[in-house]
Amino acid sequence: MTQTSSDIIHQIAFASLRGINPTLARELLSRIGSEKAFFSATERQLSSLMGFANRIFDRSYRDSLIEKSRREADFISASSVRPVYFTDADYPRRLLEAEDAPLLLYTLGNAPLDKGRMLSIVGTRHATSYGISFVDSLLRDLKDMMADPITIVSGLALGIDAAAHKASLRNSIPTAAVLAHGLNMIYPAQHRSLAAEIVRSDGVLITEYSSADPVHKGNFIARNRIVAALSDATLVVESAQKGGALITARLAAGYHRDVFALPGRTSDRFSQGCNRLIADNSAALIQSADDLIEAMIWNRTTGPSNISQPLLFPDLSEDEESVMACLRDSGEAHITQISLALNRPVSKVMALLIDMEFKNLIMTFPGGKYRLK
Repeated sequence: MTQTSSDIIHQIAFASLRGINPTLARELLSRIGSEKAFFSATERQLSSLMGFANRIFDRSYRDSLIEKSRREADFISASSVRPVYFTDADYPRRLLEAEDAPLLLYTLGNAPLDKGRMLSIVGTRHATSYGISFVDSLLRDLKDMMADPITIVSGLALGIDAAAHKASLRNSIPTAAVLAHGLNMIYPAQHRSLAAEIVRSDGVLITEYSSADPVHKGNFIARNRIVAALSDATLVVESAQKGGALITARLAAGYHRDVFALPGRTSDRFSQGCNRLIADNSAALIQSADDLIEAMIWNRTTGPSNISQPLLFPDLSEDEESVMACLRDSGEAHITQISLALNRPVSKVMALLIDMEFKNLIMTFPGGKYRLK
């Protein structure tokens, strides 16, 4: 066994200690000298050095961690998994600011976790076309408008998480998926191909869990703290009144990160959580990439994105201009409202709206409602 593999085994074991966090880890290591020395010392020596007795000093307990860590070291070696320890130079500095940061991360992929800007995007598993479309346009605009590189962080869950990862891939933006289990599996199973594409596209899968750790529902809550702490800001896109995305938002605020939320109609179940965050001043309202860049004071390559549509589409007709103005003012409108605003028959407005959809100017939603693209 080389010294390097021995170090990895002892780091894995040390990071697995019950109740361990960076503060306690530093205190232990400052007194005992190294992880290897911690596992070699007797219970009496550890109690004497630390000035107190603790169950983590128990010999049988420490031996069991070493044995488990040997098996994990074999797994990561065979699976091209890279462990990142809290004392390593490439451990994410933002995450290390959190008192409850894990000592060890298991990573698969190449995305740097400290380069440029980091944005977490989270939301409901029951994403609507409204939320998915917003995420897609947001990342497309961020790609074009930002001078600094950006990485998108999410949790590989169904709904908004998956939309964030997929939009990142479409726009060649690095993305980091934080998992609630070991890298020996992917949950949900239907996201195996998405996880593989993330790794192939210079993204990264991240977890604090070993391949031997059981999957527990509490892991998903614990995972949220990593999503929140890794980033400069967290954006909630669609959430019911309760849900994991709101937990992530609270954690982000607790880590002194900026929190943003996409507003929605009060009648929409999966906008109620976002609207509440905004109403409580727990999150800032965001409607565009321009809002985010301005709020975060990030460097941009272009001016504000809210350039008037006539400059972008000089061939718009007078009626099309009127539709665009109507939707900009109201956010969304029913076809009958648009008909009244234009003083045109519904039949003619319908044909106009179909043409505008083909021009990728507007989107249609159930109930005959329309919004700007």
